[in-house]
Amino acid sequence: MTDKSDVNLLGVNTRWIAADNDNYVREHSQTITQEFLDDIKDQRNQSAGRREGNFMRVASIPTSVVEQWMREGFDIMSDKNITGKEIVARLKAEHLDAFLTTDKQI
Repeated sequence: MTDKSDVNLLGVNTRWIAADNDNYVREHSQTITQEFLDDIKDQRNQSAGRREGNFMRVASIPTSVVEQWMREGFDIMSDKNITGKEIVARLKAEHLDAFLTTDKQI
């Protein structure tokens, strides 16, 4: 992706909540369906017997997780120094293994 204006946040709902003093808070939510999780699990199971080429799909990370990480200073969209290995490690450390699409080493 070269132009970040092309980003389409699928399934992300935004709600504005009135706060004190005419201020508003933006709330994002995203529903992670069982179908989505089952699809990722199938991809992970099938990856064991598949020979990879130049590119390998490693994870399918929901927008809500990416945004949370950005707020925590871990910006996988902009920081070119963050490696795939670091992303996988963070998913595992946060018990988000369900978003991994392969069990192969990267």
